[in-house]
Amino acid sequence: VLLEGTADFRDADSAAVASPLAGRLFEIPGVTGVFFGYDFITVTKDGPDWQHLKPAILGAIMEHFMSGAPVMAKAGPAAETSQTGEFYDKADEELVITIKELLDTRVRPAVAQDGGDITFRGFENGTVFLHMKGACAGCPSSTATLKHGIQNLLRHFVPEVQQVEQVS
Repeated sequence: VLLEGTADFRDADSAAVASPLAGRLFEIPGVTGVFFGYDFITVTKDGPDWQHLKPAILGAIMEHFMSGAPVMAKAGPAAETSQTGEFYDKADEELVITIKELLDTRVRPAVAQDGGDITFRGFENGTVFLHMKGACAGCPSSTATLKHGIQNLLRHFVPEVQQVEQVS
């Protein structure tokens, strides 16, 4: 859907300004969030059952792409890229490269299957700081995924990693 980065919309007003598609999806009663990744769209809801929302959501997506309208408005804010706001000591650059490679090849594809995304934010004193977006941001099991799955994976391949923390 997006050639680079991700876009996360949590309200209809910001969605309408930045993305014609997100704005269209927020017009559907019950939609509370829209998240765009490279090759997926995540819609979060409150209230109605999916069986009632799914046809309207799929219809809105199909109509949008059939119209030829852009996903993001030219005047809207740019999609967030994975390097926004990163922090780490330059002496740790090789470790950070390895951490990012592991995240990109082993973690992000799995998180994307659940409708979310995860981005590297920083590395400091043995702690990796990650930002979870999309469906993963509000998922109750995201803390368990972060602490058990991702932390164990990074510790295994990068012994300098002591823990993983989520940042917003």
